Amino acid sequence: MFRRRREGGGPGEEPPPTDDGSPSATMPRPQRAAAGRGGLGLRASRSGLGARLQGIFGAGTAASDATWDEVEEALIAADVGADTTLALVDAARARSTRSGGRGPDGARTALASEIRDRLAPAGSGIFELGPAPAVLLFVGVNGTGKTTTIAKLAARLQREGRSTALAAADTFRAAAIEQLRIWGEQLGVPVIAQRAGADPGAVAFDAVTAAQSRGLDAVLIDTAGRLQNKTQLMAELGKIRRVVERRLPGQPRHVLLVLDASTGQNGLAQAEAFSQEAGVTGIVLTKLDGTAKGGMAVAIADRLRLPIAFVGVGEGIEDLAPFDVDAYVEWLLAA
Repeated sequence: MFRRRREGGGPGEEPPPTDDGSPSATMPRPQRAAAGRGGLGLRASRSGLGARLQGIFGAGTAASDATWDEVEEALIAADVGADTTLALVDAARARSTRSGGRGPDGARTALASEIRDRLAPAGSGIFELGPAPAVLLFVGVNGTGKTTTIAKLAARLQREGRSTALAAADTFRAAAIEQLRIWGEQLGVPVIAQRAGADPGAVAFDAVTAAQSRGLDAVLIDTAGRLQNKTQLMAELGKIRRVVERRLPGQPRHVLLVLDASTGQNGLAQAEAFSQEAGVTGIVLTKLDGTAKGGMAVAIADRLRLPIAFVGVGEGIEDLAPFDVDAYVEWLLAA
């Protein structure tokens, strides 16, 4: 059981950044364990929101209308989103008034409590692999770190004594297949792949069949990065899911959408589109250590009620942490 995250692109996508999360970029520090702030392994990083809130609430005076207006601006700037921010501030003001805490400490505590309440749906799930082989399908746009996240999760499952296979269903790019093969060699796990240009559904079918025949605990399926507005490519995800389900009823166990924490409200649009087409069951929020914002998790939890399975907190193979609501709120609001 595990508790509740760059690659090149497919057709119609922008070129990926140079630092693409390939094994050469991430494997030099394979033994560096995630450690640091709370349970997220964010080390000494800060979201930036906490420092701004400290400046807003730090004058030692009662929280006025102007104070709360500044809080709204700070939350929106931190990618919490306009709708969620307005609801958060209204609820925090009301909570602060009810508790009699009109001063800055009471207002800040009320805000933290409201953020924590909205994150509850994101942290309420416990991920279980279930009957073997469990199928985990990874989806998302280009450049979010899907392939690297798959490798990190495979390594995590290995540490728990689970047997896995990786499936290279990103068949648009030969480099993507090779990248996953390199990860498989590094981790010592089998990689199911076909030639570039092959049918991704056929790769998924072969992978599930191989996992069954080998008695593996899980198979992790990589897919091509695709923009959420590319209708044909999005429909392909539904096809892959149906192929898996026909071969193994009840699977995939999890459809994990990998989102870049720095993408802001575009990440919410991605989550909505992928949820509709691919039946997303959870989120992996990557590059959380590299953003000064980080509030997108609040918007996702508030708007979509999707659990956040893991967060990516660094480039090392062990830098994937289960999402923890309390640790996240501590990081987000830390000054």
